[in-house]
Amino acid sequence: MAGREGTKVPRDENSRDLRPSTRPLVATTMRTMPREPVSLLRCDGLVRRFGERVAVDHVGFDIAPGETYGLLGPNGAGKTTTIRMVCGLLDADQGSVTVEGRPIDRHHAADRSSIGFVPQDVALYPDLSAAENLRFFGRLYRMPHDELDRRVDEVLELVQLADRSGERVDSFSGGMKRRLNIGVGLVHRPRLLVLDEPTVGVDPQSRHAILESVQALGSGGMAVLYTTHYMEEAERICDRVGIIDRGRLVAEGTRRDLVAQIAEQDHVRVNASGDLQALADACRRHDGVASVAAGVDTLDVVVTEGRRFLPRLIEIAERQGATINSIEVIEPDLESVFLHLTGTALRE
Repeated sequence: MAGREGTKVPRDENSRDLRPSTRPLVATTMRTMPREPVSLLRCDGLVRRFGERVAVDHVGFDIAPGETYGLLGPNGAGKTTTIRMVCGLLDADQGSVTVEGRPIDRHHAADRSSIGFVPQDVALYPDLSAAENLRFFGRLYRMPHDELDRRVDEVLELVQLADRSGERVDSFSGGMKRRLNIGVGLVHRPRLLVLDEPTVGVDPQSRHAILESVQALGSGGMAVLYTTHYMEEAERICDRVGIIDRGRLVAEGTRRDLVAQIAEQDHVRVNASGDLQALADACRRHDGVASVAAGVDTLDVVVTEGRRFLPRLIEIAERQGATINSIEVIEPDLESVFLHLTGTALRE
């Protein structure tokens, strides 16, 4: 091992100098350092325009094997356009997508065989049974007959439809169709599963079943890209979250990382009537207020020490002629982060 500058390094007269040169030292260090997890999906600088409108503006992120990555944002933020480029269904104007190191090209279906895509709209054959739907889509991937039969049984168990395998899909509830739709994306054993808001319009019981199924996928090493505008879903199942707004990725990290960006601040949600825009403008002038968003009958305020701000908020409301119906102080969460970064509430 080389000594510090000025220290003599032992030398054996029958061997070469034991002091390594600069080049071998760098190479050796690189070989022995712990390697970062290899990304299963990598997106770099994705841009997509529709006429003059920029729907996705230089979005980049990566997902490791076994990781669930949530793309969180309101409707129209660019989530669906981004995942369509990830799946090779839409060309990017700029940027690149690689899955397991291979570029994704929408003109070559073989490049997309490692991806399972579950769209917002249910894509099933209603006059076929659950098992028949899975077998049909499995054959499109040229799965061997015996392997496909085993896989159909496994997938039906995973999406909790094994007891309904022989029933026609047109007899299923909306939640059951959504779960089977996820099964179609899984049947060919993809390395990356992409789910575009899979719980939209389903009942609470079905939503719980879907989220349980998604949580079980990472244990097998599958990477999951999950888009949603439901904060509680992202907090429950995602290892990391990227927040997208107006086509730009404004922040990403674990929940802990993101919440740390607004440390010492609280989210105060006010239900009120009157001129809420005037109330919002007045609140913005108060020390410690980071952001304010006014809705039809709500006001969302991110502020330092929210409970101490409450008496001042009531005074401001009285001066502005607004009537406060209820106030809730919420500890920092992903919705607080989104409000802080974008100045708008996610549900808007």
